[in-house]
Amino acid sequence: MRPSRRLALAGGLATAACAGRPVGAVSDPRFRTLGRVERLSPAMDGIVAQDAVIQVLAEGFTWSEGPVWITDGGYLLFSDVPNNRIHRWSEADGLSVFMEPSGYDGPATDAFREAGSNGLILGPKGSILMADHGNRAVARLDLATRAKTLLATQFEGRRFSSPNDLVQGAGRAIFFTDPPYGLAGMDQSPLKEQEHNGVYRLDADGTVSLLVRDLTFPNGIGLSPDRRTLYVAVSDPAHAVVMAYGLDAQGAVTGGRVLRDFTAMVGAEHPGLPDGLVVDEAGRLFCTGPGGVHVLAPDGEALGLIRTDGPAANCTFGEDGRTLFITAGANLLRIRTLTRG
Repeated sequence: MRPSRRLALAGGLATAACAGRPVGAVSDPRFRTLGRVERLSPAMDGIVAQDAVIQVLAEGFTWSEGPVWITDGGYLLFSDVPNNRIHRWSEADGLSVFMEPSGYDGPATDAFREAGSNGLILGPKGSILMADHGNRAVARLDLATRAKTLLATQFEGRRFSSPNDLVQGAGRAIFFTDPPYGLAGMDQSPLKEQEHNGVYRLDADGTVSLLVRDLTFPNGIGLSPDRRTLYVAVSDPAHAVVMAYGLDAQGAVTGGRVLRDFTAMVGAEHPGLPDGLVVDEAGRLFCTGPGGVHVLAPDGEALGLIRTDGPAANCTFGEDGRTLFITAGANLLRIRTLTRG
């Protein structure tokens, strides 16, 4: 369904910043560039500098997803979901395979559309948390040993479809989405056990609670800095929206609203759908969607669009906290910002 190209580190191994300026701020001969930044509000000038460029760090993936920056080691991990791999990228070492398989590791089967890991976030020290399509689970991965622990695989005795993305809240609670994207046939898969495509909360004691049951394709998920608002992207071309839900002190949903509706943009001119998202320290959303990464104010106002010349899947902040890494289909991208994640 998606074109597959040879894996390559774009521009060779990167080892240093250029001319004393932040890496990614200006053109660098080691990396080709693409796309552009559209400024829809004057506020965008305080978020991304006028001379910032979008660098291609690596390319050739089937569908790159779920980036997470590992501060202790200075490297990025991200998923190639259909190829069942986690890749590692760093300025010093370039690109390598960190883990394969990253998700399903059983005998050959045609049950899965995408069998690998998807969303990745930081976990307890020395670990990451993952949305594991192939094991239909939320899992913890020890970075040193690659040992995986499945934290949740079902709700009310029925298996999840394919947990997609996750974010950690207060008290070690994990909020996550469970659309059917990992299953062959998706909603029509004979393996689908849940009647809904839900948004859940996994508490530290292992209890799983269903928070939202009425979204068609819940996908990316994030929290406001004060952890009182939960954001969920919906990857439905007929209703391509980002939802905002209030959270009470116990982490239960208190109400929902459409924060931003991208449905009118969906089409060939603006490839992509609402998918992964990340929130900066000021509460602004960097949300993938039609055309690239949309920068939204906390009230949903459109501030800018980082156009990626193709569908963007997810993004995260890394390096010193001011670099936005973007997984964009076949490409791994980077752009410097003036904000911090």
